[in-house]
Amino acid sequence: MSRPFRIGTRGSPLALTQANLARGLLAAAHGEPATAFEIVPIRTTGDRVQDRPLAEIGGKALWTKELDRALIEGEIDCAVHSMKDVETIRPSAIVIAAMLERADVRERLVGAPSIEALPEGAAIGTSSPRRAAQMRRLRPDLRIVPLRGNVDTRLSRLLTGEADATLLAAAGLERLGRHDVGFAVPIETMLPAPSQGAIGIEVRANDADTHAMIAAINHADTRACVEAERALLAELQADCHSPVAANARIDGGVLTLSAQLLSEDGAEHVTGRLSGADGPKLAAALAKDLLERAPAAVCARFGRCDAG
Repeated sequence: MSRPFRIGTRGSPLALTQANLARGLLAAAHGEPATAFEIVPIRTTGDRVQDRPLAEIGGKALWTKELDRALIEGEIDCAVHSMKDVETIRPSAIVIAAMLERADVRERLVGAPSIEALPEGAAIGTSSPRRAAQMRRLRPDLRIVPLRGNVDTRLSRLLTGEADATLLAAAGLERLGRHDVGFAVPIETMLPAPSQGAIGIEVRANDADTHAMIAAINHADTRACVEAERALLAELQADCHSPVAANARIDGGVLTLSAQLLSEDGAEHVTGRLSGADGPKLAAALAKDLLERAPAAVCARFGRCDAG
């Protein structure tokens, strides 16, 4: 390479860890030293604004718009993202070239050994509409208090008593080497966010050489599952206010897509599951089925609530 290949990323500890994971995989795949790849941290609006829920100040674009600009303008050659933070509809000038093998999709509860063990009326710190609705469904007595920030920020705020417990993605904790933090919540109890645990790498749509280079580290099963989950979000016309959980798995070549839609207060919900070979088709069929069966309080947060 005539110059280092520039990998754009947010500057949080987890984002940098994920960018370095991508760098290591690229170096190994192409027989290059790690120094041939430069990590370029870019501070995003989502990193700067920590006192309000994302849904109130612009949604997932707050994690991506600065990286999008840097990528489109050629300041970086690719961008590494946590896929659950990437908007469903992306700029036409950008494409996802690869997804890395997915990590643990489960949630970890920090502050108690189980949801059942939380004290009556405990304060749960989260700014995620999905997590808030799911916790309210499981334990209507719990109080939800806003809590944002990177992993260490949220853990420190927990220690100062801002909340009794919080939920963090197991994948992020594991990538940071925090294997001893929290207790894994079974997926049967709490279905995760769409794309949770997946890392995606985006490139410019007109940069065929870079696309091919990045595609060398694509994990096909992860990509198929995450694309099915993102297709479900698109079919639902879900936004950052929509309490939706989804997870796809592949077993024996068959993809199974599970999903849950909830009312904001968690009092009502609808769940569904479909299996087949074509993720986007499954997503369309499952979205239709869920919205046809969903109570009005659930439909209120989805753009296709009149689909039935």
